[in-house]
Amino acid sequence: MKSSAQPKRLLSLEKLKSNISYFNSIDTETVKNYIPNDKAYDFLAKNIPIFECPDSAIQRIYYYRWWTFRKHLKQTPDGFIFDEFITPVSFSGIYNSGSSALGHQINEGRWLRDTQYIKDYISFWLYVDPKQAKPKFHNFSSWIDDAVYSFYLVNKDKAFVQKILPALDKDYKQWETEKQLPSGLFYQFDVKDAMEESISGSRKDKNRRPTINSYMYGNAMALTKIAALTGNDTLKAKYTAKAAELKKLTQDSLWDAEASFFEAKHPNGKFADAREELGFIPWYFNLPDDKPAYAKQWDQLTDPTGFNALWGITTAERRHPLFRTHGSGHSCEWDGAVWPFATTQTLKGLANLLTNYTNKGSMTSKVFYDELHKYAMSHIKRGVPYLGEYQDEKTGYWLKGDNPRSSYYNHSGFVDLVINDLVGLKPRADNMLELYPLIPQGKWKWFGLDNVLYHGRTISVLWDETGTKYHKGKGLSIYADGKLIYHGSALKHVVVKM
Repeated sequence: MKSSAQPKRLLSLEKLKSNISYFNSIDTETVKNYIPNDKAYDFLAKNIPIFECPDSAIQRIYYYRWWTFRKHLKQTPDGFIFDEFITPVSFSGIYNSGSSALGHQINEGRWLRDTQYIKDYISFWLYVDPKQAKPKFHNFSSWIDDAVYSFYLVNKDKAFVQKILPALDKDYKQWETEKQLPSGLFYQFDVKDAMEESISGSRKDKNRRPTINSYMYGNAMALTKIAALTGNDTLKAKYTAKAAELKKLTQDSLWDAEASFFEAKHPNGKFADAREELGFIPWYFNLPDDKPAYAKQWDQLTDPTGFNALWGITTAERRHPLFRTHGSGHSCEWDGAVWPFATTQTLKGLANLLTNYTNKGSMTSKVFYDELHKYAMSHIKRGVPYLGEYQDEKTGYWLKGDNPRSSYYNHSGFVDLVINDLVGLKPRADNMLELYPLIPQGKWKWFGLDNVLYHGRTISVLWDETGTKYHKGKGLSIYADGKLIYHGSALKHVVVKM
């Protein structure tokens, strides 16, 4: 689906233009891919949702993340792909491809108006990589099926998901062959989770981890929905059963009731005895039952001896005796340092808890907002916007230093958290538009989201508490192709027919 005709914009492009100009001015541009800096503004103006808000950090980093994401778009003989590292790395596949953050990249890119980039990229991993002498896709755990369905919910391209369903089914079976234990749970090495040198991890022990088991549950749920969409009742029944079994196994086996946390479990049947950020991943896929006991886990997020640090959410609980002890001699530390990859997963899980669950524990929209703001603030190095691999939780120092591979590291998400979770545009399979904002009441007097291609229509959302910002009345207004489809006085959960 190429970019459709765009109705008159409700928001100015000035903030986009000034930010892109600034980012270009501080950039050495040592690597140029499909869209160089001097073409970045034109490309982004045509393709991305325009966003403005009173929070200067979230505002700037929203456009910074689109600017960096565009840097990774590459045109290859096998179609478009997005790379992870801006410079070549020895462990990559052809075209410097890497699959560890594929789910994040699809979720970010699903908001581009031109869907060809993401369709090509998905097809690359399903059809091109398997033909290589040394395929790289399964070098890392993946939630590709879940991301593909999320992509579909934005663009409703049924023909595409119907075409790739056999390949997705085949890929799921391959994971079962490679990583499923007789118990039905999946095991993974922390390096293959892209989380090496973690407290609970190993490069040889077949640990049962909340990561891959949550991913495979999410994938099974997505395949159930795609099968139903395409009328494949056999596949629907198969994956419905697989999802139900994985949900039960994960809750029965990986929930440490004593620690009130989802934890990795070693082959000897013992828990890792470490609360790690990966324990929040089950909520990324809405896996846990809606029970107070599970919701209690989230208390650790705001606990300074748990995961709450000055510069972000730590990858392990700060009270643990092995916190930040694995760094010497290793290239990556998942034993406590702040990783944007994991922050993205945790914030998505928190958003799901707040929007899809009755039992939320002590979590509120303020917690989500504060953590997203902190995440935005962490995108800095020597006083200018920066995105790298991982950070010291106390100082914000990027722990790969000035290693060129870390610049613009395409290994996490941010814009999807703003669109899908903060503003709360929740894509659906039906013809309804759902908005579930997580902006705390009274926090913002105004914000705007414009140029969102959703189900083939251009969506705009304006919040204007006083009516003096946009001059279209007080309150919340939602437009489809420039036509007002909802207006209300409160910033609240809304479901409206398009």
